[in-house]
Amino acid sequence: MSRAKRNFLFLQGPSTPFFAKLADRLKTDGHRVFRINFSAGDALHWGLRSARNYRGGLADLRNVLDEKYRKFDITDQVLFGDMRPVHQPALAQGKVCEVRTHVFEEGYFRPHWVTLERDGVNSHSLLPRDPEWFRDVGTTLQAPGNVVPFQSSFQVRAMHDVLYHVAGALNPVLFSGYQTHAPITAPLEYAAYLKRFSMLKLIREREHRRAKDLVASGVPYYVLPLQLNTDVQIRVHSRFADMREVIEHVLESFARSAPGAAKIVIKNHPLDMGLMNFNKIIRDCERQLAIEGRVVYLEDGNLVALVRRSQGVVTVNSTAGMVALEEGRPTLTLSDPIYNLPGLTCQMSLDDFWRRAHNPDAELFARFRRVLMAATQVNGGFYCRSGIGLAAENSSRVLTAERSPLEVLL
Repeated sequence: MSRAKRNFLFLQGPSTPFFAKLADRLKTDGHRVFRINFSAGDALHWGLRSARNYRGGLADLRNVLDEKYRKFDITDQVLFGDMRPVHQPALAQGKVCEVRTHVFEEGYFRPHWVTLERDGVNSHSLLPRDPEWFRDVGTTLQAPGNVVPFQSSFQVRAMHDVLYHVAGALNPVLFSGYQTHAPITAPLEYAAYLKRFSMLKLIREREHRRAKDLVASGVPYYVLPLQLNTDVQIRVHSRFADMREVIEHVLESFARSAPGAAKIVIKNHPLDMGLMNFNKIIRDCERQLAIEGRVVYLEDGNLVALVRRSQGVVTVNSTAGMVALEEGRPTLTLSDPIYNLPGLTCQMSLDDFWRRAHNPDAELFARFRRVLMAATQVNGGFYCRSGIGLAAENSSRVLTAERSPLEVLL
């Protein structure tokens, strides 16, 4: 693969020093690096490296980017998340100017992977949606070897995020035109997290015991793993406004069509802020639908163990669906994630799923997983020193290659 010297423009990254470390690696290899900071948090994590601070609004950004591309002969732009407001003009103008766009996102498989694709991720991924293509290509690939594990603590991740948002207090002065992608303000988010995590400390042991008892009981049950209300996967890539709508939709179908002896387990997301009272929402639904005693709500618990013994998993588009497929459990999606393929997920209505669900094709999933690993996943992480070092080292090879890993497979 070619390693011609390239000119990289870095836009917004995760709220950690990852982009700065990746840029350092590219510069060490002889490439030129440019940066636009859109907020004080961006500037903080970029450090003293050279950058342009953009203080304008979104309306002018496309022209500014066009000037930057042409002035510095930009060949590639690097960004985290393809739905952020400041990234939408970059995606559009990049195509016009034939600038390659590299999009990072959380890993499709976790915890030791990050996602790196060209032009888009999740529902915008360039991955084919043909199961036969995965069958064919997957036969030529091996499972990834030499995976380097690392520990990424929540405390370190929280520290990076807090520093980012504390710096953001300067945005009205230094970056007056900045429009955040976050739907909830940082003070409210932190206050909610403190309250919920304090509560979890008190009930974690109880919730894990409840989950274990359910698994051991032999009672047939289905699993609905909740996603974050703030997640772009819900806000943009689904027809639901929030998880309340998802819960109500799924429980209405469960009450109408699920076997009478079955239960449904609704498990909260580990990073939920606790701003929505899911327990009350679920209990209200139970009463209205006359399914009292058939719904188990868990704030915590081992998701893999719950999925492994379940009758099936219903999800909107969470990576928990990948967990279900990996465990060989019937899976139905309420949106259209990359793994929603005939042979993997159940291609039927939710009402039919409760009684007609079928297991995924294990061999197809094995090939699908090998393709995803080769085409989109990079060993590393965004939130701790060792993970960041790994991701920077491994991503640099993908960023500088003439063809992306997916293009090679295609």
